Amino acid sequence: MSEKRDTIWPHLLLLTLLLPAGGRCEEPSIDWDRAREFWAFKAPVAAQLPMIKQSGWTQTRLDHFILAKLEERGLKPSGKAPTRRLVRRLFFDLTGLPPTRDDMDRFSGTTDVSELVDDLLNRRGFGERMASLWLNITRYAEDQAHQVGSNTALAYPNAYKYRAWVIDAFNRDLPYDEFIRRQLAVDLMDSDNEDHLAALGYMGLGHKYYSRGNPAVMAEEWAEKVDTVTRSLLGLTVACAQCHDHKYDPVTTKDYYGLAGVFANLKMVNKSADGVYEKKNTTADKMSPATMHLVEDVENAKDLNVFLRGNVKAKGPIVPRGFLQILSAGERRKFTKGSGRRELADAIATAGNPLTARVFVNRVWAMLFGRGIVGTTSNFGKLGDRPTHPELLDDLAVRFMKNGWSTKWLIRELVHSATYQQSSKLESDNAAIDEANQFLWRMNKRRLSVEQFRDAVLVASGELDPDGGKSLELDDEKNLRRTVYARISRLSLNKTLMLFDYPDANIHASRRFDSTTAPQKLFAMNNPFMLERAKAFAARLEQAGDGNSDRVEAAYQIAFARPPNEAEQAVGWKFLSLEPDAKMTALERYAHAVLAANEMIYID
Repeated sequence: MSEKRDTIWPHLLLLTLLLPAGGRCEEPSIDWDRAREFWAFKAPVAAQLPMIKQSGWTQTRLDHFILAKLEERGLKPSGKAPTRRLVRRLFFDLTGLPPTRDDMDRFSGTTDVSELVDDLLNRRGFGERMASLWLNITRYAEDQAHQVGSNTALAYPNAYKYRAWVIDAFNRDLPYDEFIRRQLAVDLMDSDNEDHLAALGYMGLGHKYYSRGNPAVMAEEWAEKVDTVTRSLLGLTVACAQCHDHKYDPVTTKDYYGLAGVFANLKMVNKSADGVYEKKNTTADKMSPATMHLVEDVENAKDLNVFLRGNVKAKGPIVPRGFLQILSAGERRKFTKGSGRRELADAIATAGNPLTARVFVNRVWAMLFGRGIVGTTSNFGKLGDRPTHPELLDDLAVRFMKNGWSTKWLIRELVHSATYQQSSKLESDNAAIDEANQFLWRMNKRRLSVEQFRDAVLVASGELDPDGGKSLELDDEKNLRRTVYARISRLSLNKTLMLFDYPDANIHASRRFDSTTAPQKLFAMNNPFMLERAKAFAARLEQAGDGNSDRVEAAYQIAFARPPNEAEQAVGWKFLSLEPDAKMTALERYAHAVLAANEMIYID
């Protein structure tokens, strides 16, 4: 399955005509020992540092691996980014917000960013930034892609409780292995779990259909959960094996139904922490504020039959609930306790699983560098990209686990590197060898996400509301909160989010794909949100001083975290000398032009 399509394989009725005689489910002929020789299925190991020539360039262990590849290909690393640019980069990467003038005054006077990094990792914005990444991976949404009339019984009005849990978990630096376990099975863990029940929204906010007594409908729900869990946590496209053994990876139909059996023995419930269930068919507007959208095991768990070629009416052999054979020691690991959900969590969140740490490390790397060491962040199988720096990925994964599966440790390790702190300046000699910057001879210039862009505009205008809580519609003119707190709809995704490449909330999103379109620029020029923010920004600039020079200076310092050059000062003076039009003053028009500038939506 292609990662770019981000869909699960459909049921193909025609394939039922190709069933083996007697409806048998034939055993796969997979050489498991040989299959486990594929790089992703081998246990990661800490690597020896490679030999390098320019040892003075390195700052952290990872730099040795990057530099060795550069020297091998005749590439030279770039110099360090100017301090102000590096500070701005770190703010956006770690909190999703730009630095204020006070922040820049505090941190731009030193080349050592250690204090800054610690400060940013301890801000609430860190969890909000990480949640923007994680919620796409888990296909977070607050409704379904379908709705009959005004019936909102299948909606999730309190989905924000899961979002709040994710933000808090990252801010507390909950170990990633524990982060996984709680999202899959916190209700089955021994510890006091009431404060963490909302974590079950990972599965409790999944797809839910009206005809829940229909086996084909339920099979679709199970498939969606298998797809989300295996791609988000393991980087494997297991749902491709629903109708037939995976065409490329060592994943069998029995593997699929062993996992699907776990989810077939769950029920999605609307329930409060004190055990009060909502009545069936309660609509969103009638649901109690205390209710969470969770899952729980059914009584008397049963194993699933294979649905031959995906046809629910053509039942093959029963498959015990269990884990993937390729990730089991020897024979496929079976689950015997209840649905098997706790056992599944333990099978994934363990140092013995070769994929879990690698996949998460790669996602964080992609967030900070613009591309993963493995480019296909949710496909580590044979159709996925091979790692550009396999020893580095393994070394980071091993050390990530040894350091308590700490996300904050991992981010510190990455951003303190000379590799991360490089300038984004283009060097023609390097570009002639590695035009795509696959081997990181410079930092990639990156476009901000829609959340970062909108939030940065609100920071510039001085209007950002720090409150979280229950979701608001993004287009509500009173909504000045961070974009992560906007309502996300599967049925009708907000147009601004769509315009700036927010992914479809119906499916797991492996990454953001950046587009550059005319409507994006038209939004910046004409959208009422931008016009109102420009007026508020102008009011801030008016207080910056009496003269045009002071106001132009303030505009650049607030919006871009740098002073304007002479040419930019001259353009600003000319702009501010224009006559006002019927809608905006000259200062408001200038403020609008600054907010609509390319520099507002890019970091380098």
